Amino acid sequence: MTQTPTAPTEAFRFIDDDRESPRFRVNRRAMVDPEVFDRERDRIFGQVWLYVGHETELSKPHDFKTRDVAGRPVIFARDKAGAIQVWINSCPHRGAMICREPAGNARFMTCFYHGWSFNTSGKLVSVPGDTSYGPGFQRPGLASPARLDSYRGFVFISFNPDVEDLVDYLAEAKEFLDLVCDQSEVGMQVLEGTHEYSVKANWKLLVENSYDGYHAVSTHQRYFEMVTASGVELDAATLGDSIGVDLGNGHGASVGGPGTGGVFGRPLSQAGEAEKEERFEGFRTKYGGAWVDRMTGARNLVIFPNLVVIDLVMGVVIRKIDPIRPDYMEVTAWEMVPPEEGEELKKQRLDNFLTFWGPGGLASPDDVEALETCQRSFAAHRELEWSDVSRGMSSPVALGSDELQMRTWWRRWDQLVNDREHPVEPHEPPSARFRGERAELQEQTTAG
Repeated sequence: MTQTPTAPTEAFRFIDDDRESPRFRVNRRAMVDPEVFDRERDRIFGQVWLYVGHETELSKPHDFKTRDVAGRPVIFARDKAGAIQVWINSCPHRGAMICREPAGNARFMTCFYHGWSFNTSGKLVSVPGDTSYGPGFQRPGLASPARLDSYRGFVFISFNPDVEDLVDYLAEAKEFLDLVCDQSEVGMQVLEGTHEYSVKANWKLLVENSYDGYHAVSTHQRYFEMVTASGVELDAATLGDSIGVDLGNGHGASVGGPGTGGVFGRPLSQAGEAEKEERFEGFRTKYGGAWVDRMTGARNLVIFPNLVVIDLVMGVVIRKIDPIRPDYMEVTAWEMVPPEEGEELKKQRLDNFLTFWGPGGLASPDDVEALETCQRSFAAHRELEWSDVSRGMSSPVALGSDELQMRTWWRRWDQLVNDREHPVEPHEPPSARFRGERAELQEQTTAG
């Protein structure tokens, strides 16, 4: 039997954004098609800003980390002068990887294949038998991404020389990074150690899951039963006190109201809660009560396309999602804390990082199982073409358990991958309790 060939990607509709019904659907072919995956690599990961790491991971000159960004191996390093550098982890001679260790500290990086050696500023400093090259030989340094920039310690690169400035790209997501970074007087710090795991599912499913408030009670039922059994009251008002927000450029967040930062994760001890509250109260003079109230809330932030920043009771989790194949992703997560907090509170936060967010914890295995069952079912995408992402479209206010944040992401995805523009989805603005400004910013606005 002859099969009818599928339509080329350019003529295929992946997003059904119907404002009349209203209804928003995603075609499941986007989760399985190698051609779509290739277009994502080119049109998204080859064009926008991508997270590579945090400055505090490199505490000393000549520190380095090796990792992959958009399928390219890179060296994330601090040079002799203390400046952050990112280099392509490939020798310009014959292509071998220069650094094969995940991390270290070295003044020079030497390719094991032919012995070419480079410093942490990317300069070629030694070539064995260099007299064999002519006097006019141009000594190549390490290659670098087209653009490198950072915002409050979060380091991004882009392979597109014409990409917009990072601060413009981040749009309103900057404010949510500020809410995280302002939790320390000396600067938030990423701790040593990572969670590294893989998921047999399309990478976009974990993006959705990372700020999907709708799945929490059903998917993590055992966790909620455990918390309730421990004596913690989880009333419907507290669990429902959240909104979904569109932050521009595909970024979005699910945001819990003031005081909801402790809803998820294993509860801190009484002493730990007291220390955290005391620290936050100390910020009120500097930042104002409205900003600090927002800091006590919960945040699940996605910076398009693949950076997740989650701020709950256990501190801050940074998650980088790396697409490997249409049906396979790799995930790396780090814990970020205020370095000035006490050892006992830091210990409890790390325990939460392991026992709640870890690959074998209370939350992540449930999510992985859910996503992998989705991917297995997408084998029938021709028979059941569409996934529905319509929740909350007709509501005046988008709740955190609605799906505005996912629709925001998908509209940006469709714009980049398929050259299709979508108008902004209208909703009432968040109430004042979700919009409190930092006191110094209020002063600047008044002065202006």
